[in-house]
Amino acid sequence: MAGTDEDAVAAADDALYVLTAVLLTPAKFPSVLGDDYPEACATLGLAPLADGYGLVIGQDGSGARWTVVIDDVSLVAVAIASWDCGMEYDLSPDERTVVAALPGWPLAVAVAAPGVPAPHDPDPDVADCPPLTPPDTSTWGSAQRRLGADEIALQWAMWREQIDDTDFARPNGGSAGSDRGDMAVDGRTADGATSDGGVPQDGVTTDADASARDASLDRASGTEAAAESPAGDSAAGNTAAGPRASGAAGKGASKGHSGVRRVLAEARAYVDSPPPLGRVRSSFASGSARTLRADGPGWSLVARTDDIAFVLLDDEPGEVLPVGRGPELPGLLEALDKLAVRPS
Repeated sequence: MAGTDEDAVAAADDALYVLTAVLLTPAKFPSVLGDDYPEACATLGLAPLADGYGLVIGQDGSGARWTVVIDDVSLVAVAIASWDCGMEYDLSPDERTVVAALPGWPLAVAVAAPGVPAPHDPDPDVADCPPLTPPDTSTWGSAQRRLGADEIALQWAMWREQIDDTDFARPNGGSAGSDRGDMAVDGRTADGATSDGGVPQDGVTTDADASARDASLDRASGTEAAAESPAGDSAAGNTAAGPRASGAAGKGASKGHSGVRRVLAEARAYVDSPPPLGRVRSSFASGSARTLRADGPGWSLVARTDDIAFVLLDDEPGEVLPVGRGPELPGLLEALDKLAVRPS
């Protein structure tokens, strides 16, 4: 799929109306595509280059969907930063930077180019491979779980304020403030409803409010909103639309959770045996803290290095399980932060 076909490149490049763009790098990639950078690349049929790629998503003159993969990562990064600031930026990749022109879109996009037919897959005679389609998030699974973790990282303060540290109960009967026992686990629920009639889509907004992104995208690319979903999804820069927080609290602390214990054990194992690139990522947070994101087979973990953690599991649809600070979590988070990939 990743092989550049000259006819396909020409078809996409001749009149590509750019709608949005995303980064595909070890430190920043659409998590809906995979638990780590190599897996996300494999989803698109791309080799996991160390410097990564930029994905330019748009339509050709006939309205067909195309994803143009370029190796000029800085160009896409500048475009996304400009759009996030509400500035116009004409993203026009040099044809020499084009790695591949792939039919379809790997992520859901809620805008369309004006003056061309509605978005549709390219004619099979033009495309030399099946069109890309967004991962299925109509039901709870790995893709939706990762989008939920994206949303918690984005809305950390909202999720954190639901948690009363005194609610954490130790498996051995100690309190949350005790220096005894394991990390405590409580339960909260994530509402699976999303902007696409219950289907979380590509790009969970990780840097700015979705509406602001949509507005800046309209200005940047000259597009007009053409909602593919009833409520409209975020579709700019490095965005993704994840599950919305329901604000519903759980029914109190549980006395340990086998799934969470497994996640913490696997996360500790990463310290001794580093996982695939991008499976543990670190980004800026308030003060001197960092926001940590770790993923593994069937699980996602979001944490602040100076605070608690949240765990989501494929086996627990819609459930968000906070992990109390305790005596062990700080050391684990510190160790994960040291091996995490960071934005350059």
